[in-house]
Amino acid sequence: MTTKIITVSRQFGSGGRIIAQNVAEKLGWKYYDRDLIEKIAEKSGLAKEFIEERGEYATSGQNLVYSVPSEFGGFSSGQSVFDKLYVIQYNIIKELADKEPCVIVGRCADYVLRERKDCFNVFIYAGMDFRIQRATEGYKIETKNISKFLEDRDKRRRLYYKYNTDRTWGDVANYDMCLKSDSIGMDKCAQLILDAISR
Repeated sequence: MTTKIITVSRQFGSGGRIIAQNVAEKLGWKYYDRDLIEKIAEKSGLAKEFIEERGEYATSGQNLVYSVPSEFGGFSSGQSVFDKLYVIQYNIIKELADKEPCVIVGRCADYVLRERKDCFNVFIYAGMDFRIQRATEGYKIETKNISKFLEDRDKRRRLYYKYNTDRTWGDVANYDMCLKSDSIGMDKCAQLILDAISR
């Protein structure tokens, strides 16, 4: 079956977002990253900043129940804001995938769309030195221990993914293609994805 959806999971600083955007542009497909955050914010009534930070990362307060706007829909007993947020995110990803060919970055999209035969799932990773350089130069992140910051991001994404999917984030079994961006090059990674889905 022809590929209509590409999901891109990535380590922070690996260039996965740029690779995904490159692929979407070359295909002429819709690209969902920040736009997805805005759609989730509109649906949930939560701030975009909260969704950007908490909609893909686990925290120590993952299981706590918070007060949220009434338009968020309320909670069932024991349901946290994170659970509610994931359900909204899950439904929006499904709707977007049904609507048109697109590239979706992160947010467990590979799991959400796991039953689709027209979905191609990619994981982008890179060595720590490469990620540190991109985090400091590209994202302007300033911290005394940048490697610890990146390791913490990875850990939180791993926990979030496990919590919502019961699968292991970064496990090759979950993806159709895994690419090491610092070894291959980001442009080449994008081309390899394009080549793979055109077979």
